[in-house]
Amino acid sequence: MNSTETPLRNEVRNLAQEAFARNLISGYGDGPDNDEYQIVYKGKPRHFSLERARFLLSNLILVGDAT
Repeated sequence: MNSTETPLRNEVRNLAQEAFARNLISGYGDGPDNDEYQIVYKGKPRHFSLERARFLLSNLILVGDAT
């Protein structure tokens, strides 16, 4: 894992915790690869790169705030 992945992984983890607490996702965790994160969305576990996971979670939280 390179040095930029650790802060990004921490940011994704924090976003996932927030999305989970708001019932926007039903699960989350580290993916099988160092640069992946698993998010259970709409009942299906999906693996995302850290960047895509951050994008998805940020958008889910933003949309959740708008409703």
